[in-house]
Amino acid sequence: MPDIYHPSPEILQKYASVLVDFALNSGKGIKRGDVVRLSVSDSAKPFYVALRNQILKSGGIPLSDYAPDGVARDYFELAGESQLKFFAGKYYRGLADQIDHSIGIISDVDKRELEGVNPQKIMLRQQSVKPFRDWLDAKENAGKFTWTLALYGTPAMAKEAGMSLREYWDQIIKACFLDAADPIAKWREVFKKNSEILDKINSLPIEKLHISGEDVDLWITLGEKRKWLGGSGRNIPSFEIFTSPDWRGTNGWIKFNQPLYRYGSLIKDIKLKFENGQVTQSSASLNYAVLKSMLEVENADKIGEFSLTDKRLSRIDKFMAETLFDENISGPFGNTHLALGTADDDTYSGNLKTLTKSQKIKLGFNNSAIHTDIISTANRTVTAFLTNGSEKTIYRNGEFTI
Repeated sequence: MPDIYHPSPEILQKYASVLVDFALNSGKGIKRGDVVRLSVSDSAKPFYVALRNQILKSGGIPLSDYAPDGVARDYFELAGESQLKFFAGKYYRGLADQIDHSIGIISDVDKRELEGVNPQKIMLRQQSVKPFRDWLDAKENAGKFTWTLALYGTPAMAKEAGMSLREYWDQIIKACFLDAADPIAKWREVFKKNSEILDKINSLPIEKLHISGEDVDLWITLGEKRKWLGGSGRNIPSFEIFTSPDWRGTNGWIKFNQPLYRYGSLIKDIKLKFENGQVTQSSASLNYAVLKSMLEVENADKIGEFSLTDKRLSRIDKFMAETLFDENISGPFGNTHLALGTADDDTYSGNLKTLTKSQKIKLGFNNSAIHTDIISTANRTVTAFLTNGSEKTIYRNGEFTI
């Protein structure tokens, strides 16, 4: 018997309001006349309708990017190199100029749709569309563009996570505060608590971090002109505290006890060793070829983000088989995740509007077509080594200690 569950119209309306009236525009919601690109696949049609209607009710202009499900495999099997490399520059330049915000909804009908596809083809396509992401990043840095990602549960996603569809949606509802009378008010409380942590950690003159535990012995150099950030509405849910360190100062090793669903494949038991900022050894027990091809993309073998989630804030207590949720999971030890690939410019502590490409290179901000978050929920301690020579434990047993 098929696993059938449909979130109520009330839940979807609340969800849509959180994204449109809070997550976009960094917690302020859209303004009248704002153009919002809405990227949703057919499996999330009820949510598409709720989001489009909410954009209209809030005075915005929806620009729909509505896609069919389950057609990606054919594309990668049929497309040749020139087709994979093709970049519709005029179209994407106009799109980047036109939109003020974007909403992306993850709703997979097959989490392993691309398993067995040549991973080099997938990476080639990732690289070909990088100019569009660069244009949006530049617009975001100028304060003229915001985005958010969210999840719409499908039977396939629930099955991968070992849950019924109802149980899966219960996690979404709980994590996004859709069970509250006023979810936006709840999100403002979370952001306030995260802001208090950020004020404390950003006041510390951190030079290096040592992440230690049974599954990790890793050193990270924070770098000059860095700051830590919270979610700011860029993802819903988002409970993490993160920064983009100077990639050149990463040394040591880390194992990830959470599987990675990415590039249409499932990758398990990832282990990475870093020397002077680059991955020098890597392994995985399943689909290592996908991980290897990813690491071969320019600068994808360097760190772009380091993140911690305080277990006291997150309401996610089950593995969801989706990075958006799993990188915010709670549990007894919170979670650590790092991203391989491109850095987040927002973690620059200076004036983003004047940050140049050459400055980013000089400061050790990584730049790549790839940004892949990998997660561990094992216990670890994070010790900050300060510029005055002292040490301070900032994270232990899944909680910030500052």
